[in-house]
Amino acid sequence: MPFLKGVTTKTMALQLKKPLAVFDLETTGTDIVEDRIIEISIAKLLPNRSVETKTMLINPEIPIPRASSLIHGIYDEDVKDAPTFKQVAKDLKKFFDGCDLGGFSIIKFDVPILVEEFLRVEIDFDLKHKQLVDSQRIFHLMEKRTLSAAYKFYCNKSLDNAHSAEADTLATLEIIQSQAARYQGESVFDNLGKELGKVENNVASLADITKTKMVDLAGRFALNTENVEVFNFGKYRGKPIVEILQKEPQYYNWIMNGKFPRDTKRKLTEIKLRLFNR
Repeated sequence: MPFLKGVTTKTMALQLKKPLAVFDLETTGTDIVEDRIIEISIAKLLPNRSVETKTMLINPEIPIPRASSLIHGIYDEDVKDAPTFKQVAKDLKKFFDGCDLGGFSIIKFDVPILVEEFLRVEIDFDLKHKQLVDSQRIFHLMEKRTLSAAYKFYCNKSLDNAHSAEADTLATLEIIQSQAARYQGESVFDNLGKELGKVENNVASLADITKTKMVDLAGRFALNTENVEVFNFGKYRGKPIVEILQKEPQYYNWIMNGKFPRDTKRKLTEIKLRLFNR
């Protein structure tokens, strides 16, 4: 069996009726349908309070994009001799059998892509009798990310009259000034480890580190790692807009006649005009 050797440790006294399998995945990307698992790690908490851990690399049988490798540090060379998901699927399912599932952001990503992998090799990974515990969801519910919470964190003040436009505006002004002072001189990195800049006590600096890769305000188009404008939704997600407009010009008409924001249509038209004015 290609798992690393399991280990047993003691952990906190979480009340269990059956084992809780907490797991994390590294993948070739974030598309649940198209991308593949390249590493899986499972920590199974048993009712006797011991933990069995299993970790393994998986050959995804497709190239790993460099942008993804820069995040998790796993490259094609690392998985070329690893087993495929099909080769380990039965062992994985057996390890998960009888367990509830836990993880960080598993409901949105890890569980869907894991189930997709099982279905791809014709194994039914049934969730009907499994409880799902998502620590990210608990984190966001318990540690609020509201304006009131930010005001308390950065300014150590309670926000009276929250949701009053004037109170919210004045509080936000205080928060921005506090953030500039708190993080002065600190480097800011994106999810790929690329430095976005350093926090300085001026608006230009703060704007540079908060700008996004979105091309339009609704986020239907974005810039990829090469700063190329790509679709950020639908069947052409991740594909260069110019390339699709050349191959399938009717797609432009579909968007222009569809229920898309005017700003989105304006940006698409700008890209199309730029293409034909070359």
